[in-house]
Amino acid sequence: MQSENDSRRRLGNWMPGAEDKSAAFRAEIAAKAQQRAKHTALSSVVQDLGKLIDHDPVLRMNLSRAIDEALGMGKRLGYSNIEELLVIIDYLTTFSPPFDEDAPVATPLNTVLDWPMCMPSGYAVFRDSVFNAQLRRVLNTWCAFLSGPRSRVWLTTETGGWFSPAALDKLGMDDYVHDRARPYWGFDSWNAFFTRRLRPGARPVEGRDDPAVIVNACEASPFDVRENVRLVDRFWIKSQPYSLKEMLTSSDEALARTFVGGTVYQGYLSAFNYHRWHAPVDGRVSEAYNVDGTYFSDAEAQGADPGGLNDSQGYTTAVAARAIIVIESDNPAIGKVACVFVGMAEVSSCQVCVRPGDDVRKGDELGWFQYGGSTYCMIFRAGVIDRFVPRPPWHDDVPPLKVNAALAYCKSQLHRANAESR
Repeated sequence: MQSENDSRRRLGNWMPGAEDKSAAFRAEIAAKAQQRAKHTALSSVVQDLGKLIDHDPVLRMNLSRAIDEALGMGKRLGYSNIEELLVIIDYLTTFSPPFDEDAPVATPLNTVLDWPMCMPSGYAVFRDSVFNAQLRRVLNTWCAFLSGPRSRVWLTTETGGWFSPAALDKLGMDDYVHDRARPYWGFDSWNAFFTRRLRPGARPVEGRDDPAVIVNACEASPFDVRENVRLVDRFWIKSQPYSLKEMLTSSDEALARTFVGGTVYQGYLSAFNYHRWHAPVDGRVSEAYNVDGTYFSDAEAQGADPGGLNDSQGYTTAVAARAIIVIESDNPAIGKVACVFVGMAEVSSCQVCVRPGDDVRKGDELGWFQYGGSTYCMIFRAGVIDRFVPRPPWHDDVPPLKVNAALAYCKSQLHRANAESR
């Protein structure tokens, strides 16, 4: 009999919704990894991860316990100890995800770690800063593979290919720059395909000349809107309130204080979405920086649930690897807007392509997610937002709000001045 957790839906189609399909993927990958290990030594980066675990008795104890706890619950992991897990991780550094409409596995390492990461002993492992630093090296190695020509194995029209008829129905490739007459449709790597560019005019900027219109910075489905956010809050509890100081992690606390009492909008990206970021307002970039963090940490408040990372999206804004871009709007009624682009799971890097001092117009490119499950926030000062276009209640697996489409409308300067004088 399936439990509620076994059949839980996943946001964004990054992994199968049914646990039996995830377990089947883990078994298949484990068999291929073990076969490869017979004639291929572990890569140096995975050997270094193994040495870190082996030389840290607390880390080794907690990871071993997390695996045992998951197995004790009857979960089919595809491995029974750390050594077998390392073999699978090594195999995945040369893995290109195929397209599968029924059981997508766009984040394979997340699927492999699904259960240990939400076990009682697993929470400490996946928050350990040294462990995450070594994981980042592993993910960067995988990212390098995905940026090379050998990663294009599934850029085909065959079954399982990202140009198959079923995949094209999902992707809407006519909106993107490509050349079907060229091999691999002109993409020189998996990452080039994943970060594909839009054709000119494919996402027109709504309200281009209306300073009251704030446009969507990412092609993402609405996840949450919170008002009256605090400088510091308990982001790890069930309700996962947004904590500005942790989200922005700036050496200058004045930046976070700018948004106290303001509003946070959060959206999540699908595996099939466009993954570049665009400016939500006209203005000047005042801050642009990356923050190191976790990759597979979720909140205990979600319980022993393989979908916990999806449901911990508020929590991840305070702890996960992310890029932060702050724009000083040309419209004084808006002022500063902070965009927080969060790399969940296998996102190896959040690439920022603007710098402080750059002038941007609504719709200009700001950067992109290199790969993996992703979520993002926009933070507004108190009293700025008149109304959002997306409205609650929020539902999972809803179509994304297009990038450059109207996200919100700001209050007029007169309205703000009257509110601030009360």
